[in-house]
Amino acid sequence: MFSRLERKIAFRYLGAKKRGFGSVISWVSLIGIMLGVATLIVVMSVMGGFHDTLLGRIIGMNGHVVIYHQDGAISDFDFLIDKIKQNRIVSTHATSIVPIAEGQVMATANGNNTGAMIRGIRMSDLASKTESGTRIYGKPLSGITDGELVAGASLTRALRVGMGDNISLVSANTSTPTPFGSMPRIMSFPVMSSFFMGMYEYDSGYIFMPLETAQKYLNIGPSVTHIDVFLSNPEDTTSVVNALTTLLPDGFVVRDWRDLNRGFVGALQVESNVMFLILLLIVIVAAFNIVSSLVMLVKDKNKDIAVLRTFGVSRKSMLKIFILSGTSIGIIGAFFGTILGVLVAIYIEPIRQFFQLITGRDLFPAELYYLSELPSKLVWTDVLGIALIAVLLAFLATLYPAWKASNTDPVEVLRNE
Repeated sequence: MFSRLERKIAFRYLGAKKRGFGSVISWVSLIGIMLGVATLIVVMSVMGGFHDTLLGRIIGMNGHVVIYHQDGAISDFDFLIDKIKQNRIVSTHATSIVPIAEGQVMATANGNNTGAMIRGIRMSDLASKTESGTRIYGKPLSGITDGELVAGASLTRALRVGMGDNISLVSANTSTPTPFGSMPRIMSFPVMSSFFMGMYEYDSGYIFMPLETAQKYLNIGPSVTHIDVFLSNPEDTTSVVNALTTLLPDGFVVRDWRDLNRGFVGALQVESNVMFLILLLIVIVAAFNIVSSLVMLVKDKNKDIAVLRTFGVSRKSMLKIFILSGTSIGIIGAFFGTILGVLVAIYIEPIRQFFQLITGRDLFPAELYYLSELPSKLVWTDVLGIALIAVLLAFLATLYPAWKASNTDPVEVLRNE
């Protein structure tokens, strides 16, 4: 593709102190491309990790497909679950079907209070759905009995309760009639276990209890508020939703995790795309610096170009010489930028902790970002794509200066010397 002569001349121009690789503009171009590529890789990795971790934990504790009833409660849920399991499509895709009784409460203890979501679930189902990364403190989940609670670690800290201490739950939705009118239902339960998922929303706002306990507290009898269906492939929900919609009688509503988290999923995708476009501008600006550098190089080497043309170097060869010279800056910058970006993406959490220690500030507040650690997920196709985009932009930046060099008229140049 490039002859030996073309490569030799291109790299000699590239190494020229005045206008080539040794010039300030060329170094700015190279460093700009390197930092642009590194920043893009880091940001896209963090956004990908943020997206997958959040969705994984949200979907992990919530059903991939959720069944509701318009009346608000589902009775004879065990019979309904057996009927659902007999469906061929559902049985093929579903790994488990879990009945849930859920409601909002105010949790109080030691003069402290906070809003919380109680979720009644069979402890065997909770144990099977708890992620391997979730830490359980206190009594094992299999040992939790009727009337005992499993609360988020951040919630127990906020209420300043330990294992065995009681939490009072206040619910306005399940009021108790009295001679003076309806009063909110208040019941006290001991916290026997706590969990830490690393997701602030759950750790600070969720309380799990045995299904029978939740049914009594919520005063819904032998019913549940919804049924969660977990699938082997969370992305493949359409066929299951269609099958359940056809199978279930009128009054039932079937929704998948995309519908339930539509705003959240859409916001993450939009943010990821916008960040990519904004940071791509860094690479584009660096590519324009290559244009400036090569234009000045062509002007500086005008006489040399004329001499080379006189000795028989064709216009095509001159074009290739300057394309190779400029694109090499992009290749070198993309190469080192990729290495830097991959290293930072891999060690992003230790880096965050280091800067957090130096500054003394929380750089990643869990209450704002919902996660206790900064996640990162390297997608090698994205890494390769970012590097190729940088090289392509550098290549495009060389076209005009290379065209200008190839169209240099040697007769006119040498006549003026």
